[in-house]
Amino acid sequence: MSDWFEPGLPFHCTGCGDCCTGAPGFVWLDEADVLRLATKLGLDTAEFTRKHVRMVGGRPSLYERFNGDCEFFMPETRGCGVYEGRPTQCRTYPFWPHLIESPEAWESVRRECEGARVLEPLISAESVRARAAELRRSRVR
Repeated sequence: MSDWFEPGLPFHCTGCGDCCTGAPGFVWLDEADVLRLATKLGLDTAEFTRKHVRMVGGRPSLYERFNGDCEFFMPETRGCGVYEGRPTQCRTYPFWPHLIESPEAWESVRRECEGARVLEPLISAESVRARAAELRRSRVR
């Protein structure tokens, strides 16, 4: 049986920053994320964790600003200050398992994310599945 998105899903990040801003939430981290981010910032993992990680229900998450924006969101450019080292949760968006489970779930992404409203390029079903699997493999879930 093939996935409903077998022809591929249209997506191109427009850099709008909407997924990095808005209502408070969580950017969950696993050990690989902490190491990658610490390296990007030139910190050891303990220092990175002290400065940038809060525990929520026993799980590590990035701090956010008082308005809910990610602490690494750069308002002046609407970009990510740690883009090359960004967490798995960020690198795999919008291809999270629950967001690709049905056309209706994907429609909710399209309402929130202008990059999912483009007509091209199509991200191959293989690539979509690989990104969802990457998030599943991480300890982020």
